[in-house]
Amino acid sequence: MGFVVEHECPQCGAPVDLEETHRILRCPYCEVKNLLFARDMFRFVLPYTAPGKDILYAPYMRFKGVAYLCKDIAISHRIVDITRLGTPFTVLPMSLGFRPQTLKMRFITPHDTSSFLASSVTGEDILNVVGQHTSAFVSTRFVYRAYVGEVFSIIYLPIFVEKNMLYDAVTHECIAFLPDGQVHLDSAVADNPRWQISFIATMCPNCGWDLDGERDSVVLTCGNCNSAWEASNGRLIPVTCKTVIGGNDNTIYLPFWKINATSYQGLEFGTYADYIRTTNQPRVIQQEWEHMEMSFWVPAFKIRPRIFLHLSKHMTLAQQDFETKEKIPTVSAYPVTLPLSEAIQSMKVTLADSIMNKRTCFPLLPQVDLTIGEATLLYIPFHETGYEIIQEQMCVSVNKKALEFGRLL
Repeated sequence: MGFVVEHECPQCGAPVDLEETHRILRCPYCEVKNLLFARDMFRFVLPYTAPGKDILYAPYMRFKGVAYLCKDIAISHRIVDITRLGTPFTVLPMSLGFRPQTLKMRFITPHDTSSFLASSVTGEDILNVVGQHTSAFVSTRFVYRAYVGEVFSIIYLPIFVEKNMLYDAVTHECIAFLPDGQVHLDSAVADNPRWQISFIATMCPNCGWDLDGERDSVVLTCGNCNSAWEASNGRLIPVTCKTVIGGNDNTIYLPFWKINATSYQGLEFGTYADYIRTTNQPRVIQQEWEHMEMSFWVPAFKIRPRIFLHLSKHMTLAQQDFETKEKIPTVSAYPVTLPLSEAIQSMKVTLADSIMNKRTCFPLLPQVDLTIGEATLLYIPFHETGYEIIQEQMCVSVNKKALEFGRLL
């Protein structure tokens, strides 16, 4: 479950509510659109009322994503959403519980003059915690673990000290007794780094036209010069994009990342034919497959882990030779909500799911070193039929409700 963040429009100052998954701030008053960007991760603070108190901000590292574990002859998966205390000041609660989901937060800005407790937890530390959390749900030893769609952020709990008692500034409940009062906290206080949210104008770098995209889109498109763009390091970079021919008035275009890759360690493959041999698929290898580049087809949208893995495996093994065009669909195009970097992290899990002889090959997964080649964003037409959308050429269907739920992940 996500949370809500309140922020001001950088153009007119009007209040705007953002869902956690939103990456575009669209002001309902001045209608200006901006892409949100943080140098390392987004930082939030819980709402509080404590007039006249010297507020301290205690950091909690948050992880949200899907963990995949390869074990024995199966792949298990789990959606994880946890917070963990990010300071060695252990009298504080170890987790924020459900409060991030129930309270409307705001971004930390340079205007926050309160003191911050130094954070001693890194992304790697929280992944170790996630690893312990997920491995506890499998009864046998796993050989490989991957995280897909992972989001790191820091949520700050406001606290204050009064008469040697430490209080939660949100609930005004006493947390602990401090024999030395405020002095007990002074050693943990860090300099205020004046964190700031950056905004990238949603204007096409090619032609200056307004870019199109939903509020949770990570790839924006230009209907004027037919280009696609993804945010990286505070700027927009071009994305190679194609559309499969075959749509009609009853079509939804689902985006997929088509990523060329090879491996010459652990499980080796350089072509599509090699991949079929390595995964031991019951298919007759065609002569042209020996010279065909190997590509992984990964959904460019978030969806339930089981469906995500099924789509990726099915389409990667099929390697359908679609007829494409350079024109990006302007209507009925589903938003890209999974960035290329996250799609690449899922590729070894797709490889693992494709393997027929899992007991023998799974132990080799940690040795696999994928060499990533060209990546293309491919819009594939799916036709609506009641509760599902169907890709007839590949015999794949997706439930519409599953797509709706995926936008909340």
